[in-house]
Amino acid sequence: MNTATELRNKLRSIDHKGYPAYKDLKGQYNFGDYILSIDHVQGDPFASPSRLSVRVEKDKAGFPAQYYDTPAKRITLQDHLTRLFGRWASGGSFQAKGSGKSGLLSVSRCGQQVLERTALRVKDGDIVLRFEAGFPANGRTINARELEKMLFDILPDCVRKSLYYVKIDKERLRQAICLCEDQQYIRKSLAERKLCAFIADGSILPRESGVSEKPMKDAVAFRSPESLRVTLSLPNRGQVSGMGIPQGITLFVGGGYHGKSTILQALQNGVYNHIAGDGRELVITEASAFKLRAEDGRSVTGVDISPFIKNLPNKKDTTHFTTEDASGSTSQAANLMEALESGSSLILIDEDTSATNFMVRDDLMAQVITPGEEPITPFISRIRGMYEDLGVSSIIVAGSSGAFFHRADTIIQMKEYVPIDITKKAKDAARAYEINCPENGGNAAADPAGAKKPLGEEQADAESGQNARFPEYNQKRCPSPDMALRKEDRIKMKAMGTSELSIARENVELRYLEQLKDQEQSMALAYLLKYAQLKMMDGRKSMRQIGDLLEEQLDRSGLESLFERGDVSSQLARPRKQEIMACINRYRRLKM
Repeated sequence: MNTATELRNKLRSIDHKGYPAYKDLKGQYNFGDYILSIDHVQGDPFASPSRLSVRVEKDKAGFPAQYYDTPAKRITLQDHLTRLFGRWASGGSFQAKGSGKSGLLSVSRCGQQVLERTALRVKDGDIVLRFEAGFPANGRTINARELEKMLFDILPDCVRKSLYYVKIDKERLRQAICLCEDQQYIRKSLAERKLCAFIADGSILPRESGVSEKPMKDAVAFRSPESLRVTLSLPNRGQVSGMGIPQGITLFVGGGYHGKSTILQALQNGVYNHIAGDGRELVITEASAFKLRAEDGRSVTGVDISPFIKNLPNKKDTTHFTTEDASGSTSQAANLMEALESGSSLILIDEDTSATNFMVRDDLMAQVITPGEEPITPFISRIRGMYEDLGVSSIIVAGSSGAFFHRADTIIQMKEYVPIDITKKAKDAARAYEINCPENGGNAAADPAGAKKPLGEEQADAESGQNARFPEYNQKRCPSPDMALRKEDRIKMKAMGTSELSIARENVELRYLEQLKDQEQSMALAYLLKYAQLKMMDGRKSMRQIGDLLEEQLDRSGLESLFERGDVSSQLARPRKQEIMACINRYRRLKM
């Protein structure tokens, strides 16, 4: 291994040479307190920045073992140190001058969520930090004196102020770890208490704007209705009360702009831990929850959507449904069946982003179009079997249809951002409707027990049964590898925010995967898709097996394991298994 002095001498020997001479710097250098590694050198000052890493050994870093003795605490520590380094690096960025990206110092920008990233890894107390630097030049001529300033003055200051326990604000780190312990305690308590989500009293759910994840100022603080209040004794905060959403079927209703969609957005983001000050720190949702919606135009490959759609007029097989251009109803059916395949045990739905004919069929339509003429069995007719037979709960936001009153276990009205438990009131209204509706002859005095159901429900039940079991369906889809991808010498990949990625010139739409929160997750999906295609797909392993194997590998070895030659990208964040499998399913060259 080279010494820091040798690096300084190399720099001075290449000063004023052409930019390619910077490539001679690749290698590792001992700076005493840490090892600096120059892993990749950019081709010119206007190209993507150079990739560097710093390794600090356990005895020098000095972080207490209890801060990384569980995966969740380790990820929190990594997140905290990445944010610290990023803060110091932004102050030192561009202090060295030159052309293009000269003087840039940058690391992953962390948002409100706490995500596992390749930017920083803590393993057995050792720390590896990966970041980017713009090597300075005047035009395309090396300015080694400016790089010397970066590597010997600016960078050491950033490293020492962020990666050594004795130098950082220990109380802020302790608070971050304590918050993580409390969040994980709630997450573990959900199943034990038969809950699918928890929202602490005092939480701030509205966001600053549609393009900001920060909490809205002067927003109404969340307050649980008494009937749903749960009190937990957290390891650090002690007694905390809030709304526990029970497993089963939960319906949120209310007028427009009263907070229905806001609470659903908080719940769909509750699959992640959040940083202190976010307002949603103690909004915790079952980790496998999946936000379901219609997705017109998506490709579907070999999905069994027959529990919802069958007997199509064109005789198209819906047990192995394939299309390049799914409709609203077929895409939502496929999304749901794929979510079940990924292991989701909680489905989140907003009627505003759903296909109406997939969700419900009203009485008049059912009277005009008989069940034999309608290939869709609506979600409302399967929702009870989905919970009782598969153990999959549902949380639905509805503003215009009361059809789900009959099916829901819990009904909550949002009124000026305050939740009110109206389960009894809504159930009474639903029973009164059954008695008084025109199809029952309008007999208000009829015996509720003998009241005839509205026609839409009666026909739906005749077809599938309100209490019928969820139908058997094909659970083993075995993808074959894309041979064209395997023939590529160098597979180019790119992420466009959280809306799209590109792999070998093939675009994959991600914009409707609403629980993706970071472009680095999108980029990780590209690497995972590539890895699954090249290493795992063989026509024998099922999609579920591939998802499980990828999850096990990431748990065991992290995203770094996707890089065989060790040149690890510094800008990847781990997505959930649900998004990994959803991405693979949206790859248009997928073959079954």
